[in-house]
Amino acid sequence: MRIKLLLLDFDGTLASTERANTEAYIEALAEQGIELSEEEYRAKYFGMRCPEFMTAIGITDPTLAEHVRRRKIEIYPSHFDSVHLNRPLWDFALDFRKQGGKVWVVSTGHPDNLLNAMNYLGITGDVDGILSSEDVERPKPAPDAFIKAMLTEGVTPAETLIFEDSEVGLQAAEASGAAYFKVSLPY
Repeated sequence: MRIKLLLLDFDGTLASTERANTEAYIEALAEQGIELSEEEYRAKYFGMRCPEFMTAIGITDPTLAEHVRRRKIEIYPSHFDSVHLNRPLWDFALDFRKQGGKVWVVSTGHPDNLLNAMNYLGITGDVDGILSSEDVERPKPAPDAFIKAMLTEGVTPAETLIFEDSEVGLQAAEASGAAYFKVSLPY
């Protein structure tokens, strides 16, 4: 069976965004008087979807949680100097597209954050599709986003190759039935 579709996670797989995400959240929370260290964020919260993160740090008021989320999105681009593209993976994806394959970015990130970072890196126009946390009812570790991309492209799991870094992403990849690679970027 020939691979026809590459599905790339974004944060930590296609791009090193940990520092920018961390610093943006720390700033947004500090505006509300909530102190969080970079080390604590990385150790306990990195990779969580925003609603789960807000609850985990004790923000239960939906209005405050939404305000912090929006401020984080506004602040995030000011830290893009620390965002770097995984050039070997991206070059592989571009070569794959030149040979007729399809490439999608599938992320649990918020669509605004995802598109801002992809635009900054100049890669938005070089993918065939983008799925974010807003595009599926059940995010990773459920395989729904990967399956949705496969269905949209009309390919089977046997025709799909997934690149992921996080534990929840790897669980979703495995549950999708597609082959997958674990990516480890230095931060």
